Amino acid sequence: MNNLLEGKIAIVTGGNGGIGLGIAEGFANEGAKVIVASRNKEKNKVAIEKIKKISKDSESFELDVNNQESINKLVDFTLEKYGNIDILVNNAGISRRSDEPHLLSRGDWNDVIDTNLNSIHHMTSAIFPHLKKNKSGKIINIGSMMSIFGNANSAAYAASKGGVVQYTKSCAIAWAKYNIQINAILPGWIVTDMTNEFKKVNPKRYATIAGRTPAERWGQPKDMAGTAIFLSSEFSDFVNGVSIPVDGGYSVM
Repeated sequence: MNNLLEGKIAIVTGGNGGIGLGIAEGFANEGAKVIVASRNKEKNKVAIEKIKKISKDSESFELDVNNQESINKLVDFTLEKYGNIDILVNNAGISRRSDEPHLLSRGDWNDVIDTNLNSIHHMTSAIFPHLKKNKSGKIINIGSMMSIFGNANSAAYAASKGGVVQYTKSCAIAWAKYNIQINAILPGWIVTDMTNEFKKVNPKRYATIAGRTPAERWGQPKDMAGTAIFLSSEFSDFVNGVSIPVDGGYSVM
């Protein structure tokens, strides 16, 4: 059987670590050429060296998802190098915590909403004309368990990830006529640099989460790859506007 994404061109924002890198490596293993697009140049370099061992034609790009000029340059770079864009994964995200919602500063609130939600609209809008022209395309937005649940300590993060789900549905309705499918993945509790800090701060809560999860463990970034590959392949051509929890069963408890 051929690789599911053979010859496809995929952009993964925030693809130099954690969930983004897990998805990028999964894409590469299925034959895609991957552009790891993230702000940290050094992390990009390390990530793309790993991916090039699988898919040698892959590249990295220094991207600021909150800067429209940077987004436009990424689109131009991808089209100049590969002549096409097939898949976009909107994965870049941040979190800011406070003891209660009202204690989160205006600056922190805006940073989270800009990075986690507004950037998805700007990235998607920049790439959409090329998918429309091709009458084909796959977009995957990365939400969170906080798309389903609230969180007293991460109000902006929860609000942004809830918005991701509704934005995904809206685009799916609008663009089905162009044969573009746009879906969301809602990761559960995944071991990343961001959650490693949580483990240090609240080890008891960290252990409790694993205990509540039917799979009895935290997820790994590679656990996201299978769903992302499915949503980027021809096998999901009739799947549109859905949000799929990938959480070891946490959300059904």
